[in-house]
Amino acid sequence: MNSTDNNRSQSRSAARLAAVQALYQKDMEGTALARLLNEFHQHRLGREIEDDQYADAEVDFFDDLVSGVDARREEIDDLITGKLAGGWTVKRLDKTMLQILRCGTFELLARADVPAAAAISEYVDVAKAFFDDREAKFVNGILDALAKQVRK
Repeated sequence: MNSTDNNRSQSRSAARLAAVQALYQKDMEGTALARLLNEFHQHRLGREIEDDQYADAEVDFFDDLVSGVDARREEIDDLITGKLAGGWTVKRLDKTMLQILRCGTFELLARADVPAAAAISEYVDVAKAFFDDREAKFVNGILDALAKQVRK
């Protein structure tokens, strides 16, 4: 991988993490999509907040993830629910976990330019930023099952 590919990979990783955070915020606060995207563009992506440096994110990719999950939320939630253990629904999932699964599912559905294995690996890494290995394995299992279903 050359440095350009590596930079793109890092900026996409940052976009994925930011998308999960943005969708979490939207879920918790009900922030309008346009306002939420603008807030992240102006104040979060590539900025330093409380001594935490946010990596430069690929803005178009971030926008596509957040807007796409928002637009296809019902379809995405139905797909996720279909892979959960009997009796479980998306409402029972941790709110952060739900956003990770939503973003990963959207990427598998709508971003054919991203190999399924790469998308799954990326969201397993996002899960590790918030949870322990057990939850990361859960993300891997759900997204792997979804990839087999939606990527023919």
